[in-house]
Amino acid sequence: MLDNKVIVITGGAGLLGKNFCHAVAAQGGVAIVADVNLPAAQEVAAKIAAEYPGRAEAVVLDITDKASIDALIETLHARYGRIDAVVNNAYPRNPNYGRKFEDVDYADFCENLNLHLGGYFLVAQRFSRYFVAHGGGNIVNMASIYGCIAPRFDIYKDTAMTNPVEYAAIKSGILHISRYLAQYLKGKGVRVNCLSPGGILDRQPEPFLDAYKAYCNEKGMLDPQDICSTLVFLLSDATRYITGQNLIVDDGFTL
Repeated sequence: MLDNKVIVITGGAGLLGKNFCHAVAAQGGVAIVADVNLPAAQEVAAKIAAEYPGRAEAVVLDITDKASIDALIETLHARYGRIDAVVNNAYPRNPNYGRKFEDVDYADFCENLNLHLGGYFLVAQRFSRYFVAHGGGNIVNMASIYGCIAPRFDIYKDTAMTNPVEYAAIKSGILHISRYLAQYLKGKGVRVNCLSPGGILDRQPEPFLDAYKAYCNEKGMLDPQDICSTLVFLLSDATRYITGQNLIVDDGFTL
């Protein structure tokens, strides 16, 4: 579905990112594993390339640094002659991220929005500029079910977990910036969509997993691989006439 498409996945060495990169390569694309942690990106790219030779490349990228983004775009264009899509998937946050609402400092709130939402803005801005100049492209922004609905705080009972207020502000912001961009870039060959996953299984405590699953249809928390086919769909030509949309993959959690 992604035959020879050059696709940049930011946060490509992370939990979702490495699975996204593998899926891109498996579908015939070239996965650009873009991450601020270059050694981790190189490890991911090497594993993918062992299975799909020539289908993965590791690059360093700081999504909050315009020079870093522009340098990446210039390097990839020189190497491949094209960039077909970017997946805004990185998850930057400061060390204080994850506190309960009443414990969040104003400075931390602002910094986390700047890192995550601001970083997504900057990636979308720089890549859309490239896409418009080179005949089109595709931006997929990773949002979340908690950008779509208010958190279900009852599922965090008897755990140390919560849903950070920054996360809700960031992900809802990503949804609307994506609609903004889809409208702004109409007629310029660039489409912009969102993918909103439900919770991803990552060693969460059993009380949380049980409470979460009670809202779902069948599985509950998802594995990273459960999101990949929808991402591939959004990156493929099968969705060439879809823009400004948000696809939710959550086993019915938001119903």
